Amino acid sequence: MITGIIIGILAGFLASKFTNGEGKGCLINLILGVIGGGVGGWLFSILGISTSPNFIGELITATVGAVVVLWIWNKIK
Repeated sequence: MITGIIIGILAGFLASKFTNGEGKGCLINLILGVIGGGVGGWLFSILGISTSPNFIGELITATVGAVVVLWIWNKIK
């Protein structure tokens, strides 16, 4: 549970840094990271990419998914 929260916060923070250079705040980063984890897992399964089920693999998956979510969000806005 704690690991998932940490991964979510880090993934959301990294994604917001990659897309616009600034963090969104701890709660928004957590929400973004959790949603990004689902989106990243879905995208990786469609593309046939597998990551190891450890901290780094989950962080990469969630960060890629969060970047995609932010990209889509910025296109909609």
